[in-house]
Amino acid sequence: MSSSEAQWDAKHSLAAKDAAEAPTGILTELWPLLPAGAALDLACGSGRNAIFLAEHGRPVTAVDWSSAALGILEERALGLKIPVRRIRAMGEVKQATRLGIDVVQADLESTELEVNGYFLILCVRYLQRSLFPQICRALRPGGMLLFETFTKAQLDFPSGPRDPAHLLDRGELRRAFPELETVFYRELRAEQGIASLAARKPQGSSRRQ
Repeated sequence: MSSSEAQWDAKHSLAAKDAAEAPTGILTELWPLLPAGAALDLACGSGRNAIFLAEHGRPVTAVDWSSAALGILEERALGLKIPVRRIRAMGEVKQATRLGIDVVQADLESTELEVNGYFLILCVRYLQRSLFPQICRALRPGGMLLFETFTKAQLDFPSGPRDPAHLLDRGELRRAFPELETVFYRELRAEQGIASLAARKPQGSSRRQ
């Protein structure tokens, strides 16, 4: 186990002592606008958003590097009678059509996402800029991206991530996916610095980019 994986495992194991977190606000706020069909939850953590999606009838692929986080996700999902399947690698994931959650332990730094594989992609509190082109390709035409993470304004607050490399510049997220049509965007600086984006892949996009 790498040191980074061990750190994430420790973080999620500690969080498991608390009550399950509610899904992220952008997901519940924009729910009526989101397309049906297969969803991908990147850096899913202990599964608060993946579980919400599965409870609302979406087949979900949930990916994270932390085995502890995925174990928490599985336990919570099974407690809610949501089917959960372990997939050994992203390359074995086919377009999800069965209800429930397909769980994949994978390092997103070296992961290939399926092209045109998902109607909805969710990435919350995780910033890996090298994934941006893959995310665009992985969306189906008409599909939606929900992306939300910390900005450098977070450095003005005592908690949260501190590494500037893992924080968005002001306005960066608005410009990060020029291939997509922005549906919703905001940046907040109230107890935390955070940016939120909802963007849609145009229907006329090429099947292979």
